[in-house]
Amino acid sequence: MHFIVSSSVLLKNLQLVGGIISSNVILPILEDFLFDLDNQTLTLTGSDLETMIKVKLEVQVDGDAGQNKGRICVPSKILLEYLKNLPEQPVKFNINTQDQTLEISSNTGKYKIGGQKADEYPKEPVADDTGSVTIPSKVLQDAIASTIYATSTDTLRPAMTGVYFELGQDQTTFVATDAQRLVKLTRNDVKSGFERGFIVPRKPLQQLKNIIPSDDTALEILFNNSHLFVKNEKLSLSCRLIDAKFPPYKSVIPQENPFFLIINRADLISCLRRVSIFASKGSSQVVFSIVGNTVNISAQDADFSYEGKEELTCQYQGEDMKIAFNGKLLIEMLSNLVSEEVKLELSTPSRAGIYRPVNGDPNEDLLQLLMPLIVGV
Repeated sequence: MHFIVSSSVLLKNLQLVGGIISSNVILPILEDFLFDLDNQTLTLTGSDLETMIKVKLEVQVDGDAGQNKGRICVPSKILLEYLKNLPEQPVKFNINTQDQTLEISSNTGKYKIGGQKADEYPKEPVADDTGSVTIPSKVLQDAIASTIYATSTDTLRPAMTGVYFELGQDQTTFVATDAQRLVKLTRNDVKSGFERGFIVPRKPLQQLKNIIPSDDTALEILFNNSHLFVKNEKLSLSCRLIDAKFPPYKSVIPQENPFFLIINRADLISCLRRVSIFASKGSSQVVFSIVGNTVNISAQDADFSYEGKEELTCQYQGEDMKIAFNGKLLIEMLSNLVSEEVKLELSTPSRAGIYRPVNGDPNEDLLQLLMPLIVGV
C-alpha cells in the first residue's frame, strides 16, 4: 500500500479532519487518523466517538492502481507536526499493513511511524430511515456563524447547547439561545417539503463551518432520530444529535415592539467597546437613554468610581426611554450582523429588545433578541 501526495495538500486536509480530535480521548485510537486508500482515492477520517469527519483527496500511485488498497490508523500529533515543518514537496507513503508501520520519504530523508489496525477504529453510524434536504454550502456556513455563538455552555440544559434546525414546508429556521439572548435565522430559499426539528451540538457545527466551502456547492443533509449526516463529493460529517426538546422559543419573542431605533452598526459597536470598559464587571451593564434622535450610552462601576458616557445620533420613532443591556453580549451579537445599519425594536424597559439588520439578504430573516437588565443593577 503506497501513494504519493503533495505535503501541503495532505496537511490542509488532515487539519480539516483533525479539528474534531480531542486532547482527552476515551480510547487511545481516537488520537489517530484513519487512512483508507482505494486506488487513487485516499479517505482521511477523524472522530471523537460522537462526531466523525471524512475528507477525500486524489493521490498518485505506482503500478497497478486497482491492487493498491488498504487501511491503517496513524498517530495524528506526530504526523501533523512533521508536515507543518516540511517544505512543500511530494512525499511518498509506504504502508505495511502486516506490521502496521508507515514510512514517509521526502526529498531529504525518510521517517517511520508506528500505526494501529484500522479494524479497531470506530465505525460510522448507519444512515437509515433518514429524511433529507439540500442546502448551498455558503448558506449553511452563514447560518451556523449567525447562530452558534448564542448557544449555551450549561450542560444542565443540554437542549440549549446546540442549534435547533427547524425544517418547514416553505422555509428552514435555525435557532440558538442561552436564555439571555436568542438568535433566529429563517431562510425562505431552503425548502424541505415537510416539517421536522432536531438539535445539533455546538462542536460538530463549529467543525462543519470550518470545513465546508464558502460557495454554492450543494450539501446533502440527512437525519434520523439519533444522527445528522452532511456530505458532498469530497467530505462528510456525521454526528449524534442532542436528545432533548428545544425550548418553545416563539413564546419569548415579543409580537409588538412599536418603537424603532436605526443606528450605524460600526459606530454603535465602537462606542460600546469604549463605554463598557467602565461597566461593572459583574453585570457588564450599559444603559441606553433615548431622547429624540439622540441616544446616550453610559456605564458605571460604583465600586471603583468608574463612569463612561457617549452620545450617538440615530433615527428614532417612539417615546423617550431608558433601557439597559449586557454590553458584552450586545457587542458579540452586533459583531455577527452583516449590515451597515442595525434596527432596534423596543416596547418597554422590561421587555426584550430585538435587533435586526437593515437591508439584509432578501432570502433571510435574521432576528437577534436580548433580554434587558434592570437599570442600575
